[in-house]
Amino acid sequence: MVTAASRPRFADAVGPCDILFVTLDTLRYDVAVSLAASGRTPAVVRAAGAWERRHSPGSFTYAAHHAFFAGFLPTPVTPGPHPRPYAAAFPGSETTDDDTWVFDAPDLPSGLAAAGYRTVCLGGVGFFTRRTPLGSVLPGLFTESHWEPGFGVTAPGCLDAQLDRLTEIVAGAAGPLFVFVNVAALHQPNRHYLPGARDDSLASHAAALEYVDSRLPRLFQLMTSRGRACHTVMCSDHGTAYGEDGYHGHRVAHEVVWTVPYAEFLLTPGAW
Repeated sequence: MVTAASRPRFADAVGPCDILFVTLDTLRYDVAVSLAASGRTPAVVRAAGAWERRHSPGSFTYAAHHAFFAGFLPTPVTPGPHPRPYAAAFPGSETTDDDTWVFDAPDLPSGLAAAGYRTVCLGGVGFFTRRTPLGSVLPGLFTESHWEPGFGVTAPGCLDAQLDRLTEIVAGAAGPLFVFVNVAALHQPNRHYLPGARDDSLASHAAALEYVDSRLPRLFQLMTSRGRACHTVMCSDHGTAYGEDGYHGHRVAHEVVWTVPYAEFLLTPGAW
């Protein structure tokens, strides 16, 4: 299990390592933990050991990712303060310390670009499509961004399509690389991952996670194929409700929405 004490420092990764940030959009903590315990997500367990239980700073994609990119990742549920792995410079912050990588920029992609990184966004859900001004805000933070319908919420092979694009990106990459992947599979609709399902449910949500886990080895192999270690952050941005207390969906203040899985680990070349 990767614990806070054993977790690699983000500050040590900047420069020597490539950096991978994966958001499993809409993944519920309870589903993630249940599948890990039952052996249905072996890649997650192999890479991270176990999911951490955390609270998201936002109840839907747009809000949560703005916070993530400013340095406000999901917060441990235990009493704090909890120093952050990275943070935009902000006078008076009580959650930065000597282990925090502080950048003088408004967001992580800009901060890493200033540190010499090629920053790449592989979008998934609607806030990353660049089809509208609103859908252009988050991908516009990156040096380059990629999206096509095959990456989106209605495509059963969405992560496969993103990895096909990443294969092209990695092949032509020189110098440090920061890759952000927003995985759309868990988001509604996800019933296409459960044969015969007519509606989205916790069962189809779980089946979507199994699909994603089956593709993670390819993602991790691609990110270490250049012979560089890769510091990885993987988490959900928020959960979603399937009828709990009468709620459906997210953008509501409910426990199944605010509670998310989080993992941070180092990928080494040749391990995948």
